[in-house]
Amino acid sequence: MSEDIYGNALLDFQNNNETEDISTFSSIAGKDAMPLSYLFREYDQMPILEQKAIQIAKGKILDIGAGAGSHSLYLQNKGKDITAIDISKGSIEVCKSRGIDKSFQQNIWDVKDQKFDTLLALMNGTGICGKLENLGPFLLHLKSLLNKNGQILIDSSDIIYMFEDENGEHWIPGDITYYGEVTFEMEYKKRKGEKFDWLYVDFNTLQRCANYNGLHCELILEGEHFDYLAKLTIL
Repeated sequence: MSEDIYGNALLDFQNNNETEDISTFSSIAGKDAMPLSYLFREYDQMPILEQKAIQIAKGKILDIGAGAGSHSLYLQNKGKDITAIDISKGSIEVCKSRGIDKSFQQNIWDVKDQKFDTLLALMNGTGICGKLENLGPFLLHLKSLLNKNGQILIDSSDIIYMFEDENGEHWIPGDITYYGEVTFEMEYKKRKGEKFDWLYVDFNTLQRCANYNGLHCELILEGEHFDYLAKLTIL
């Protein structure tokens, strides 16, 4: 990450500096806006999928891609053993500033020789994979971090609806590997970050991949916007 666009924006909000929305540009939906206040949301402002994941998180918990730390902060305040990690330096500075005791700038791929009872990967947790070909290795790595009766709580969305025409038929370009592979770019205060790959996975594909890699995949809850929460456990 050459420039921490995301982290800088979070720091501005946390420090009461002048802010603006983060602009996102995607290969599938064009330009959109991400209000910074949403990233600092309280429990009652969270989508039902996130609330459910937080409710069933147990034991020693790892919050992967913690961002501003809203999930971790809530769990810590409930007395849970929570560790927050993110690749963004600014994000972790915000987590520490908000009082999250165990906050570390770290890539999930670099977490080794540790075991957890719950791995939380929310706000489209499969996005970390970037490409569908990385989903299997990603799940295997998470599996290696689980205690015997541990769980992976991960959410994503089936974005097949983005390829639907007025007749309800789906038209997917023949030159793409998987329709859930999207490229994003962020802009904040006229500064743009590097483009990055982000993966949305339909539940059936996630379930097949999980089963192939020795994990049971259960659909916990479906949201209102083609999104879902899944629980993965070791077979």
